[in-house]
Amino acid sequence: MADRDAIVGYGGYTYRVAADWAKLPAGWSFKDVAAVAVDPRDQVYVFNRGEHPMMVFDRDGNLLSSWGEGLFHRAHGLHIAPDDTLYCTDDGDHTVRKCTLDGKVLLEIGIPGRPAPFMSGEPFNRCTHTALSPELDIYVSDGYANARVHKFAPNGKLLFSWGECGSGPGEFNIPHNIVSDPDGWVYVADRENHRVQIFDGNGRFETQWNNLHRPCGLYMEEGAHGCCYIGELGPHQPVNAKFPNLGPRISILSRDGKLLSRVDEKSGLPAQQFSAPHGICVDRHGDIYVGEVSWTAWQNYTHPGQPVPPSVRSLQKLVRVPQ
Repeated sequence: MADRDAIVGYGGYTYRVAADWAKLPAGWSFKDVAAVAVDPRDQVYVFNRGEHPMMVFDRDGNLLSSWGEGLFHRAHGLHIAPDDTLYCTDDGDHTVRKCTLDGKVLLEIGIPGRPAPFMSGEPFNRCTHTALSPELDIYVSDGYANARVHKFAPNGKLLFSWGECGSGPGEFNIPHNIVSDPDGWVYVADRENHRVQIFDGNGRFETQWNNLHRPCGLYMEEGAHGCCYIGELGPHQPVNAKFPNLGPRISILSRDGKLLSRVDEKSGLPAQQFSAPHGICVDRHGDIYVGEVSWTAWQNYTHPGQPVPPSVRSLQKLVRVPQ
């Protein structure tokens, strides 16, 4: 367990770890927390793979409500729109659903349970995340069995797609997350190519950010000078699983790709504090919410064949320390 008084990060981005922030009822579990989002009232939406797929908390971690039971197959991505609707990306049934904050489905893109053919480039085969352009067009990263980004009109009509499997500019090896900034640039976490690629709104490659290790979660702040927060999974193969300085960690970059800060072992993060940062968001106070696919990491990488103990954590809050 982390020292609650420990301060992590640097460069003006320092935090106090509130590891057990969320208060769950007896018998409830997140299992994996795939994604998180915060609304203007500081209510936190936790998209998870437990029995209650969407849990809603207040700023202090008190559970307010839950929904999504029977609707979602496998939570993966979550984006909150300017009109306070939620775009919920479900890689288990190959859909994106636009929902109200209390769970009413307003739009569904994709056919539940009917994936496009493997690497066909058609939407969707295990889509991963959703973002909105400044004009409210919809970008979807797709995903685990495609190597594609799709752009839809606000009504869900497909406009065009780009990308194919590979390691060159505009190619992807698991496009795992996607965000757009106020100027319309599109950022794609190209996870297994260890980079974030940046495109214009027409899918034209512009540049890429390196110095990352399996970037997984993305969050782009609003405003002209907002930062990009990146959750990195770190190494997972037996040959490098214990290598230092690769993550799992949180990196904070400026809009032009300059590394501003990291929350990692070098910045004072206790060993094994993170297991698999998968979803990330930041509230208006500068606090970071980190969702982790800790159960998957435990079962597949760190302790294969062993049951997941109740102490395994899937959601943490990093409280910004005033400078």
